[in-house]
Amino acid sequence: MTMRDGNSAATAGMLFVVATPIGNLDDLSARARATLADVDLIAAEDTRHSAALLRHCGIATRCIALHEHNEREASDDLVRQMLAGKRIALISDAGTPLISDPGFRLVRAARAAGIAVSPLPGACAAIAALSVAGLPSDRFVFEGFLPSKSAARRAHLQSLRSETRTLIFYESSHRIIEALDDFIAVFGAEREAVLARELTKLFETVLGGTLGELAARVVADPDQQRGEFVLLVAGAQTDADSARLAEGRRVFELLRHELPPGRAAKLAAAISGAPRNQLYGVEPAAEV
Repeated sequence: MTMRDGNSAATAGMLFVVATPIGNLDDLSARARATLADVDLIAAEDTRHSAALLRHCGIATRCIALHEHNEREASDDLVRQMLAGKRIALISDAGTPLISDPGFRLVRAARAAGIAVSPLPGACAAIAALSVAGLPSDRFVFEGFLPSKSAARRAHLQSLRSETRTLIFYESSHRIIEALDDFIAVFGAEREAVLARELTKLFETVLGGTLGELAARVVADPDQQRGEFVLLVAGAQTDADSARLAEGRRVFELLRHELPPGRAAKLAAAISGAPRNQLYGVEPAAEV
């Protein structure tokens, strides 16, 4: 049975929103591979970029470009084709379409025209980074790319300074150092953060620490200035968070003289509810 035979909407046009790998080409799902091979047309953010993936998978479906500069006009034409019965897949250069990528206008136009839109989930750099960051993941805010100019970037970060949810940003290699400086200026050097670079690729790294520590690491190592970045920043602490952290550090100070630091931090975290990684390695409280 082919996919067309098995789909109840086989005779009607349809739009598939297909997630593609963010690095490792083998991360493309079997369902996504079959869909891309079966549809009448693929709308790709950059047809030249997507050609490598399609060649790797042996997919010969015709591609057209759908990017930020032509999306409005191209969407009208694609909707007309789907209303005439065409089945179209939407892909971006990497990851899930519409997540800091084009596609919003096409999806909105298709839905407004009564065309079925079906997601084929897969890789997303923001979610992949969150899954390995070790930061609270039950509530988070995705901010995508920040403004390119420092003044505008700092103004936007200022509006997020009191946000208590984990913050997720995308950043490019040519701005990562300046961006980290702006984060430190607004959030402070001690705010906990994680920098994920080149996820699923050969030189993947996930660095954790404070914003100040991450900035120093990136400045000192040119290799950490290359590639595509996801920066995750811990949310601002509430009064309850601050109280738990203060109690955790108090307990840690009592235990650290009797136990190895790692064991002391683990017990202090269990007793107080404070994050363990914010207790380990803290300086002894000043005596008065």
